[in-house]
Amino acid sequence: MTKITKEELEKVVSFQDKLYKVTTDIGILEAQKHALLHDLAVVNKDTEDYKKVLEDKYGSININLEDGTYTEIKKDE
Repeated sequence: MTKITKEELEKVVSFQDKLYKVTTDIGILEAQKHALLHDLAVVNKDTEDYKKVLEDKYGSININLEDGTYTEIKKDE
């Protein structure tokens, strides 16, 4: 049986190990991305729900996020 050299085999195995690690890392990152996108959707929904609470209390307003003051949004009549 004919074989490649030990050094060549080590290099091929090294490439395969690196490929496995990179693809595993990509899988981990994709799972993290999925979880973060879920978190983003939850925050967006919570934000929209709370906007409705504030709108029921104050009407249509723009809020200054630095000091909490607000101005009414004038609707075109």
